[in-house]
Amino acid sequence: MSMRILDLGDAALTVEFGDAIDPALQARVNALDVAIERARAAGQLGGVIETVPTFRSLTVVYDPLLTRRATLEAALGELIDAADHAPVGDGRHWCLPACYGGAFGPDLADVADAAGLTPEAVIDAHSTTEYVVYMLGFLPGFPFMGDVPAALQLPRRSEPRLRVPPGSIAIANGLTAIYPWESPGGWHLLGRCPVPLFDATRDAPALLAAGDRVRFTPVSVDEFDRLDAELKAGRLDPQQWCSPPGVTS
Repeated sequence: MSMRILDLGDAALTVEFGDAIDPALQARVNALDVAIERARAAGQLGGVIETVPTFRSLTVVYDPLLTRRATLEAALGELIDAADHAPVGDGRHWCLPACYGGAFGPDLADVADAAGLTPEAVIDAHSTTEYVVYMLGFLPGFPFMGDVPAALQLPRRSEPRLRVPPGSIAIANGLTAIYPWESPGGWHLLGRCPVPLFDATRDAPALLAAGDRVRFTPVSVDEFDRLDAELKAGRLDPQQWCSPPGVTS
């Protein structure tokens, strides 16, 4: 399979696997990311600072005073070959609560009209699809997930909102996402999730990671309010909505 290594300044390089949003490419990115982390844990790849996965590539940031590009590229070549021939790993499975429509999903009716569906059918299509987390970006913990059912694949809104509430579940083109923070946004809002996706006090601040798989479970407004209150009070652990790798919820 095609692959190329590109310079990114004098302290980083990017391993590019393709030019599309594709689960197969994401799997290669994730496999290399895991291989690098394991090598670092074993005391190898000295000088590597961090990795940054995207839809189709992995950027490796390194200290040029501790390693050279040629040395790193040779080591990465071996890891890439081993990762490409290793069994495909399975990420964690999440089943997150989602309250659709109403004040939480102001675009649900418009999406239904554009798709030629009822709002209930949109909810059913969105919530019964399992999504792969392709990457995190835009905001800390913001997951770009795909793929949205074809009937729901709409372009972004013509007029972005200045404020999208945290927890908002949204779609645009073939992707769906959850906004971890209040921010501007041009995606269509279908509902809201009470589970916080980012917490700087956690060992791993971002709840989701590339390679994870996510489904949504529709809940009522009352159930959303209960979960939201319990989570904010610290009486519920976000990990309760997660199954270990290889176990589906």
